[in-house]
Amino acid sequence: MEFDVVIVGAGPSGLSAACRIMQLAQENDRELTVCVVEKGSEVGAHILSGAVLEPHALSELFPTWEEMGAPLKTKVTEDHFYFYTGEKSATKLPNFAIPKPTHNEGNYIVSMGNVCRWLAEQAENLGVEVYPGFAASEVLYGDDGSVKGIATGDMGISAEGEEKDSYMRGMELHAKYTLFAEGCRGHLGKQLISKFGLDDGKDPQHYGIGIKEIWEIPPEKHQPGLVVHGLGWPLKESGSSGGAFLYHADDNQVYIGFITDLNYSNPHVSPYEEFQRWKHHPETLKYLEGGSRLSYGARAIAKGGLNSLPQMQFPGGLLIGCDAGTLNSVKIKGNHTAMKSGLVAAEAVVEALLSDAPPAQLDSFEAKVRDSWLYDELYSTRNFSGYMHKFGFMLGAAMVWIDQNIFGGKVPFTLHDSKPDYAVLKPAAECAKITYPKPDNVISFDKLSSVFLSNTNHEEDQPCHLTLADSAIPIQSNLPIYDEPAQRYCPAGVYEVVEDDQGKRFQINAQNCVHCKTCDIKDPAQNITWVTPEGFGGPNYPNM
Repeated sequence: MEFDVVIVGAGPSGLSAACRIMQLAQENDRELTVCVVEKGSEVGAHILSGAVLEPHALSELFPTWEEMGAPLKTKVTEDHFYFYTGEKSATKLPNFAIPKPTHNEGNYIVSMGNVCRWLAEQAENLGVEVYPGFAASEVLYGDDGSVKGIATGDMGISAEGEEKDSYMRGMELHAKYTLFAEGCRGHLGKQLISKFGLDDGKDPQHYGIGIKEIWEIPPEKHQPGLVVHGLGWPLKESGSSGGAFLYHADDNQVYIGFITDLNYSNPHVSPYEEFQRWKHHPETLKYLEGGSRLSYGARAIAKGGLNSLPQMQFPGGLLIGCDAGTLNSVKIKGNHTAMKSGLVAAEAVVEALLSDAPPAQLDSFEAKVRDSWLYDELYSTRNFSGYMHKFGFMLGAAMVWIDQNIFGGKVPFTLHDSKPDYAVLKPAAECAKITYPKPDNVISFDKLSSVFLSNTNHEEDQPCHLTLADSAIPIQSNLPIYDEPAQRYCPAGVYEVVEDDQGKRFQINAQNCVHCKTCDIKDPAQNITWVTPEGFGGPNYPNM
């Protein structure tokens, strides 16, 4: 199938790009064909975000979004920030003690899954073809080495690699330009960065793992528009960093979540268990008691910022949004910047398509990004990872405050962090073992009951989408050195070390995978690669 533009991923950046391309085509009285492929069973099924949305980019795309019925219903009314000093104690920080970019006046508490569903409707109304359930599994290249499109994965292949009765061959989608908007640690984006050397001269990307639940709480405890952020306990006990959030949305619901930076060094750390511990803190528990858990999910976050941002253009296409890593880590927000990258991409694409000789590489894109507020935001927060990783939690946070509140992000130096997150792990014998409390099944829960709430489903008889370069490494190397951390960093119980009559073996429960990509990032041997399973597979988040 031939298109002018193919977009991989129906998230904020991909859908914003699709909508803006069609708007610009109409403004220039030009017919363009745009196709969006999405691996989730529906648009929004794989979208997981906090989320407090800054509507800046949305207003640029659709100035009348409120009249158009965009699902932004709950405006932020209060901002609270806590430093959790211990298991039972916390200090509420005054507003002046918080970095200015983290304030949320004018922002909205939203379900980004629902925002993306709405954006998909607008895209289709503009003439975009949106195909959910089709996983882009391969980048296609022309004879000159430029990207000429993607191929969707075959369906109906057995675990042994044989064609089943349900076999359906994948499709090739060709385009003049292909935009990759897969989200953090995109499978194809990772390949493109390597093939074209897009990260040459850049810091390695840095990541966090975000775990989120939606709760329905008693009406008397619900404060629509209240935003709570916090950091400190329990991560500080292991010398790790990250933070927590609790957002009061509409309908007596709160969105709660926990982000663990993946540069932690103690292999005994379990981000999932740290989240469960945090829910029992009095400042969190006071909202959750008497409530019920509705949803669960997890997703990696690219938070390296400008210093880790690869070159986003290459022959035949662009990397946009979190596939490149456009999140503003000081604001703890990436949706508005992802959308803006899509809008800028649309301008570069349409400008090229309207020219007499469309160039193979959209070199104008870089200049357009630099001239936008997207670049200004990323430049002003470029030192965040450097401060936090080089100076530690307390001093790093103080440095961020000075940088943002005193200098406005314009300090005359740039800090770099050249050590990848996976390389930071220390041997298990050098680190304190962590004993996590058992879940009470009221506030805290085990992984498998949580995965159940994510509505995750994969066709069991298919090739495993979690591939090992060397199947011996988990038991022969990772286990004796690091106590095989995959057992703990995965928030879905995918990886187990099982002992039977034959000894210890590494078991992969791929059907549990919620597509968070943490294993692809944190495995100390870089032995695990996440590839696309069959279309429709994975979580089915209703409103995350």
